[in-house]
Amino acid sequence: MCAVAIGLGSMIAPADEAKKDEAKSAEKKAEAKDEKSEDSKEVAVIKTSEGEMVAEFWPDVAPKTVENFKTLAKKGFYDGTAFHRVIKGFMIQGGDPKTKDPALESEWGTGGPGYSVKAEFNDKPHVRGVLSMARSADPNSAGSQFFICHGDPHSLDHQYTTFGKLIKGDDVLEKIATTPTHRPDRPNKRMEIISIKIVPASSVK
Repeated sequence: MCAVAIGLGSMIAPADEAKKDEAKSAEKKAEAKDEKSEDSKEVAVIKTSEGEMVAEFWPDVAPKTVENFKTLAKKGFYDGTAFHRVIKGFMIQGGDPKTKDPALESEWGTGGPGYSVKAEFNDKPHVRGVLSMARSADPNSAGSQFFICHGDPHSLDHQYTTFGKLIKGDDVLEKIATTPTHRPDRPNKRMEIISIKIVPASSVK
C-alpha cells in the first residue's frame, strides 16, 4: 500500500504544480492587460490663456463623441479658438473655429467642422467639471462645440451628450467662468484655447 501511496503522490504533485503555473500565467496576463489598458487610456490637455486643464474621457457611454473630439484635437482644430460664451455658475463654451478671428465675433457660436455627430445621451449627469457637447435645437446637431460645466445644470441631463470630466485644472475653470463678460455672454478678455493635446493618461502627473 505504501508503494501505491507514494506512486499516487508523485502523480498528484505535478498536477498541482501545473495548476499553480496556470494560475500564475493567468495572473500575469491579467496584469499585462491592465497595464495595456492603462497605457492606451488617453486624456485631453487643454492649454488656455488662463492655465491648463486636463480631462478624462467616457468612451463607455459616448464612444462616437469621444472619437470625434479626439480626432479634431489631433488635427489641431481647436488650437487658437476661444471660449466664446461664459456664464458664471453654468458653463463655459468653446470649440467654434470662427473664434479664431476676432473680426467674426458677431458670428461666434455658429461655426463647426462641417458635419454633425449623432447624440449619445447617457446617464452621466451634468455637474461641475463635466464636458458636454453644445448643439442647436436638433439633438443630432453637435459638431465641434463643447462646454465645461461650472455649476451643476441637471436640467441638461439626457438632453446633451456628456463625454468626459476635468481631472485637473478646476482653478482654471473658475478663472474663466468668473471673468467679466458683456452681451451676449462674451468674455471681456479673450479666453483663448491655445491648444488641446491628446496624450496618454500615464504621461500626465
